Amino acid sequence: MPDLASDPAERALPSGVATGVGSMPGTDVAEAVNIVFGELPEWPHLPELPERGLGADMIGRGATLLEGLPVQWWAFRWEIADLPGRDARRAADFLERDLDALHEVNATGPVRLTAVGPFTLAANLWRRGGGAMLADHGAVADLTASLAEGLRGYVTAAQSRMPGAALSLQLDEPSLPAALAGRVNTESGLDFYRRVPVEVARERLREVVDRVGVPVVVHCCAPDVPVKLIEETGAQALSIDLTLVHLDDVPKVDALGEYLDGGGRLIAGVVPALGQPRPGIAAEAADRIEGLWNRLGFSPELLPRQVSVSTTCGMAGASPEYARFAMEAGREAARRLHG
Repeated sequence: MPDLASDPAERALPSGVATGVGSMPGTDVAEAVNIVFGELPEWPHLPELPERGLGADMIGRGATLLEGLPVQWWAFRWEIADLPGRDARRAADFLERDLDALHEVNATGPVRLTAVGPFTLAANLWRRGGGAMLADHGAVADLTASLAEGLRGYVTAAQSRMPGAALSLQLDEPSLPAALAGRVNTESGLDFYRRVPVEVARERLREVVDRVGVPVVVHCCAPDVPVKLIEETGAQALSIDLTLVHLDDVPKVDALGEYLDGGGRLIAGVVPALGQPRPGIAAEAADRIEGLWNRLGFSPELLPRQVSVSTTCGMAGASPEYARFAMEAGREAARRLHG
């Protein structure tokens, strides 16, 4: 394994700590930011609050970041438009308020921003003439270029509010495995869009990674995460739902092993994102990570140098009480990784 101490992303991408994934319950962004930065001090993130309604959802939030591609909410979906619709303007306002909430915390350590990735956005954003952007590889290329430019501005806006912070950006790609396998439904629901070739997916994601200007984490909480592809995009960390990986699933375990053996950084989703507080969750979370590590035969002292702990996915559907408990459990699980 390479020496991670010389990695220039070390400050922005800490390991052996607890962090979050993205969404939180509630509608008050100032309160949510204070909770996340208080409960996850070693690696907080700017939370998303989809309970605020249309425009705070993952697709609406991501679509408003597109540079030069206006969107609107029409017929129960987001679509490309000639001018930004009212709901798109609301989404932009939500994002501006979220960024302004960062003024108050004035962080000087690592902070992660989150946004939808190009393939999940393309699978859920409609063209003017109908059908998802994913149906047209040229449209996906245009969307990716637009998103990369918008994300660069997003990072710049966040940095201006926290000049001392070491920023990273998380791309949420739950639809990526389905896009690669040709399993994204068309608007009729009776057919599927053609699959995205691996080399096209690699090129588009690499374009975003290269242009945003900060280290990138790719998050995918779906089964069949394309670990090798994501590594080849230049993303500096991978965030997955580790509870979906069975230790007897040799191909999946081997893929993670190759990634980690090459020095890859992993955010392991092991704390349930929903549920009720109960004793033992932190121990179970740490045990799952250590079980993978032991199965791979890696040295125990390297574990906290490459792996951090999170919930399995976002916590928008959780109660506020459980969300706090889950973050506390994540901190305890991370402490256990240090032995």
